[in-house]
Amino acid sequence: MEALLSSTTLQLKPLHTPSSFSSLHSPFSSCSVLRLKGSRKTENYIQRSQFSTVLPLRVSASSQAASVETSTSTSIPSEMKAWTYTDYGSADVLKFESNVSVPEIKEDQVLIKVVAAALNPVDFKRRLGKFKATDSPLPTVPGYDVAGVVVKVGSEVKGLKEGDEVYGDIHEKALDGPKQFGSLAEYTAVEEKLVALKPKNLSFAEAASLPLAIETAYEGLEKAGFSAGKSILVLGGAGGVGSLVIQVAKHVFGASKVAATSSTGKLQLLKSLGADLAIDYTKENFEDLPEKFDVVYDTVGQGEKAVKAVKEGGSVVVLTGAVTPPGFRFVVTSNGEMLKKLNPYLESGKVKPVIDPKGPFPFDKVVEAFSYLETGRATGKVVIHPIP
Repeated sequence: MEALLSSTTLQLKPLHTPSSFSSLHSPFSSCSVLRLKGSRKTENYIQRSQFSTVLPLRVSASSQAASVETSTSTSIPSEMKAWTYTDYGSADVLKFESNVSVPEIKEDQVLIKVVAAALNPVDFKRRLGKFKATDSPLPTVPGYDVAGVVVKVGSEVKGLKEGDEVYGDIHEKALDGPKQFGSLAEYTAVEEKLVALKPKNLSFAEAASLPLAIETAYEGLEKAGFSAGKSILVLGGAGGVGSLVIQVAKHVFGASKVAATSSTGKLQLLKSLGADLAIDYTKENFEDLPEKFDVVYDTVGQGEKAVKAVKEGGSVVVLTGAVTPPGFRFVVTSNGEMLKKLNPYLESGKVKPVIDPKGPFPFDKVVEAFSYLETGRATGKVVIHPIP
């Protein structure tokens, strides 16, 4: 797939369904972008934590919303639109609700008016019930990634104020007790420590595409002991995490060489992101290459092959699938400080978001967005925008 970079960014448990959730519980700027359009010429496009208390997540009988006033006189409704599911299963369990309670915030949290959100594989794996042993109780409002505007702050919040444009992954631990109330809603509550100010040059849609994926990329490289002058092979370089591993390894850590795999149509994308060697996995077996790498970052579940491509003493980061030594797996911990550290690279344009060309998907097309993500064919991130 042909792709050119602009100077800013590249976009490429109740088991029944109640009529009300009142008895259930919940822890409760435009820029110029290039989008990939198959092989066409690109075009400009403008545009956990554990809770000490449990708050109700409900859908009330009335759609009339009372409002409360913040200190800035911004009207916050008592109810909002949100996507929910009351049982695990396929994308069909997702339901659009128009009268879900707006979450209350705790002392260390902010309330965000959501402008954009993004989907990750963990979203649909959670919805399928793969993590139900450590999941929060149903019903669930899904969504990890968020970008939006702070409309209310808790009494212990020190670094953010109403009106700040922020982004982040709202679940500190992706699999260990994630919030019932996610980002696929008009409002969401999140701890101050998990978010950062949105990079000034990025749109909300671009910012929403980043948090979980870029934190996963960065933390994986750290855990692998990656540093300047080392080489890396990224398996799945055109995906949401892989596209950022290429850039973070190259521009943040100072990799001496970056190689990455993709299908034929996405090789040019890999090169545009900074890959020195783009490998077509449909025509070449990366594990048979004579060259070996200090780190192999496997985002696609090819652990047995990945260990054949790493140097003796090297590391293999595995995000999914079986783990073969010296491979290791980790689950990202959301960290707003990490985002703050990466913001300069985003604002300088050295690291760019990659948004799938089929998106952004509007808020009423969340089921379609999930279904598309689950095909495994997305390029970069699947984004939901705008959110009313």
